[in-house]
Amino acid sequence: MKIELSSPAFKQGGSIPAAYTCDGNDGSPALAWKGAPAGVKSFALICDDPDAPGGTWVHWVMYNIPPKTTSLPESVPASKTLGDGSMQGVNDFRKIGYGGPCPPGGTHRYFFKVYALDAMLNLGPGATKAALLKAMDGHIIGQGELVGAYSRR
Repeated sequence: MKIELSSPAFKQGGSIPAAYTCDGNDGSPALAWKGAPAGVKSFALICDDPDAPGGTWVHWVMYNIPPKTTSLPESVPASKTLGDGSMQGVNDFRKIGYGGPCPPGGTHRYFFKVYALDAMLNLGPGATKAALLKAMDGHIIGQGELVGAYSRR
């Protein structure tokens, strides 16, 4: 089932404002989603850049987001576990939470993906994207995607 994922900061295919990158405050953009299927037990989120020179670069891994959640605020704290029980994993900057776009050159695309899951995942905080994908296998009942672009000046 398709979930509609959006952000007040940028439109689908649009430019991500510098405030959400290494050239700004490097805080996460606010996100909102709707259209999740019935039976959701949790949500997960991945943001990555397939245009990175060494292969896909992971910018954000978040999971066990409560099922009633329909949005994330701007600048989600870089904590392993948030107040609502959501957990964040390690990005390819080797840090917990969101690491904004910081392309070495050219324009890169950033894929924000939300997944509706039929389970809470048996993952502790600090998981990698690979561990999250493995844990989600067979549990995805809906997903949505928002793509933004960024190039450094």
